[in-house]
Amino acid sequence: MSEREQRKPSAAQQARRAARELTVQALYQWEMTGKSATTVEAEFRSQLADDDLEDHENWVKVMQIADKALFHTLFQETARHKAELDREIAPLLDRRLEDLDAVELAILRLGAYELAKRLEVPYRVAINEGVELAKSFGATDGHKYVNGILDKLANRLRSAEVSARRL
Repeated sequence: MSEREQRKPSAAQQARRAARELTVQALYQWEMTGKSATTVEAEFRSQLADDDLEDHENWVKVMQIADKALFHTLFQETARHKAELDREIAPLLDRRLEDLDAVELAILRLGAYELAKRLEVPYRVAINEGVELAKSFGATDGHKYVNGILDKLANRLRSAEVSARRL
């Protein structure tokens, strides 16, 4: 096993990953319920623990380790830029946006937001986080689809960064 494989994520990395997990779940709920993003976020923050759920599915436990400020920013800004993000994603798809699995759409929107608006996040991190979220929450091979779409999007939105990395 390589040193990289043995290395555990730092507390800060775990907090950012938890914020992204909550964001995907909140985006999904927002899309499915039609409630305002503010209402959905308030519901997430006021949840009571459910000991019958696995830790990664229990929003209260995830919220305890999450970077709450990052969750707020990712969720609210992804929701706010939904139309713009959908315009970036749609041309890269092999089907209509409306035909995508709702979880994978939430993951793609979050990944698109990070690639388009959070330039301090390396493109490879944005793609990897999307893939890991799809492995956790998406369909069986959904992570492959998410990877392909986010990779194409990174080439469009971050061409200089992608080119520099490949040299």
